[in-house]
Amino acid sequence: MRLFTAGESHGAGLVAVLDGVPAGVPIAAADIDGDLRRRQLGYGRGARQRIERDAVSITGGVRHGRSTGAPIALQIANRDAVNWERVMSVEPVTEPPAAITRLRPGHADLAGALKFGHEDVRDVIERSSARETAARVAAGAVAKAVLRLVGMEVRSETKAISDVVSEPRFDAEAVEASEVRCADRARSDAMVAAIAAARDAGDTLGGIVALRVSGVVPGLGTSAQWDRRLDGRIAQALVSIQSAKGVQFADAFAAARERGSAVHDPITVRDGHFTRTRNRAGGLEGGMSNGEDITLEVAFKPISTLMKPLPSADLRTGEPSPALVERSDVCVVPAAGVVAEAMLAFVLADALVEKFGCDTADDLVAAVERYRARLRPIDQRA
Repeated sequence: MRLFTAGESHGAGLVAVLDGVPAGVPIAAADIDGDLRRRQLGYGRGARQRIERDAVSITGGVRHGRSTGAPIALQIANRDAVNWERVMSVEPVTEPPAAITRLRPGHADLAGALKFGHEDVRDVIERSSARETAARVAAGAVAKAVLRLVGMEVRSETKAISDVVSEPRFDAEAVEASEVRCADRARSDAMVAAIAAARDAGDTLGGIVALRVSGVVPGLGTSAQWDRRLDGRIAQALVSIQSAKGVQFADAFAAARERGSAVHDPITVRDGHFTRTRNRAGGLEGGMSNGEDITLEVAFKPISTLMKPLPSADLRTGEPSPALVERSDVCVVPAAGVVAEAMLAFVLADALVEKFGCDTADDLVAAVERYRARLRPIDQRA
């Protein structure tokens, strides 16, 4: 499977093209819209979320509610684009808007302007914006539909916002009832209070999202080549999310300080199948899924746009200048969990069709069933 996205934050809209989805996968716009709504929610989001009402338009690859095997094209309109027609005009305009040259620390502004030779940072801002993640979430909803064919499910929960930490339970109902997507009510309230305090101070907060995949088919990925190892593919996809700065599989950093006897997961057989007595590997060994739940965490830095801007410089003159202030969020961690679900689902769906084929959903399911039937000790196979 391949995924490409296009579109700018304040342009006409966003586009995702997803190639390699098997034919016959049930796909409904309502399911995609559900994840798009989840991405827009969360305490600490900015005014943009009150403007947009994200909804997908499926313009290719789906007929009568099922994928056809052709590339799937997904479009999401930007309602705010009407207010940016002159700024974002595709055609030249007679009175161009003033160039943005005040650089924002923590953003792509300076690196992007230097890389592409832009004299107006707007050309960097529009594509590097996290608005792009709406297209990823739409594509991720399709990937989740592929995973559901074989009983795999991806969930996320906010583990930490700033120094307020909770132990994830992955109770879907409780998570989605929380303004910050944290199932622990007391910790949820404390997270909301921390975000409110940061907002009042003109500051921002980051945090940690926990993810869990259940029903995992063992053997996804490979140990044969470095770039096809599943843990590496997952890490790359998750760190590609705007504001993501690190990934930890299971409790990797704590495990690094312990002895191997306490870290590695003993193997046993239960009900005729191999399993583990614990899961400190996070469901991944040797670059492959081992059948246990895949568990990991993603760290997100505080949003870079501050209402009380940091010292910076002007791109054109080099003179000292306070950073540009644009409409922004205070904390995106709750929404980032939904984006992380999408990227994790895409990598796993890609690995699934890589191993079992991507022509038809029926063939994929049948291949997985045959494969699972032989995942027993050698002498116990029928």
